[in-house]
Amino acid sequence: MSDKERLDVLLVELGFYESREKARAQIMAGKIYVDDQKSDKPGTKILRTANIEDRGTKMPYVSRGGYKLAKALEVFSIDINEKTCLDIGASTGGFTDVMLQNGAKKVYSVDVGYGQFAWKLRTDERVVCLERLNFRYATREEIEDWIDFSATDVSFISITKIIPKAMELMTESGEMVALIKPQFEAGRDKVEKKGVIKKKSTHMEVLTAILDFVKEQGLYVYGLDFSPIRGPEGNIEFLIYFGKKDRGGEGISPSYVESLVERAHTL
Repeated sequence: MSDKERLDVLLVELGFYESREKARAQIMAGKIYVDDQKSDKPGTKILRTANIEDRGTKMPYVSRGGYKLAKALEVFSIDINEKTCLDIGASTGGFTDVMLQNGAKKVYSVDVGYGQFAWKLRTDERVVCLERLNFRYATREEIEDWIDFSATDVSFISITKIIPKAMELMTESGEMVALIKPQFEAGRDKVEKKGVIKKKSTHMEVLTAILDFVKEQGLYVYGLDFSPIRGPEGNIEFLIYFGKKDRGGEGISPSYVESLVERAHTL
């Protein structure tokens, strides 16, 4: 990975915007600052470690990705105060930021890449930053504590490859929120132009398959909703909340999945 990237590309990578078109518009409007200097040319090569700010929009988290976990904590009524947490696919640290702002005692932030994690989080004594680590091969030596709550936002891999390892590292009452990205869960024949999935039927198939997988792992689904923001190129994403303890309830019905997909498509 190069140390530098085009500013418009970097803004999308870091989660500021879901498309380069939107990023370019903000850049040319003079709203983007790099290391406290206005940067109004989309093609400018920027260090990945630079401090980038969108001064047109005050964001409460280090990246837009934080809004996804923030919604999950709210709609699913998840309390992570004083809990030991795990952020899988941390990137710039949007999920880590949300965890800390909601009272997490400690956060292990894992990412296979490097150099993207926000400085304010990297220097926070509550955070253990584990870069260049493929989470599927994480060990107890690297993640020493038992995890109470974990969350994941990963790309180019199915969350079915992530969930089993996460459960190995969690307490008997462990809970998890996972971002479901249909474009990385559906078969290649289902993915449309530019890696976008538009068909409601494909979204329903993906959600049903993930629900079945979670149950096959001996876990219990507590909630399912759609992400408040879309992914790159406008992909609709979903949030699933599950854990090791049986809380009773009727679970997620096929009719609920269908209605959820319908609502998600109105975003």
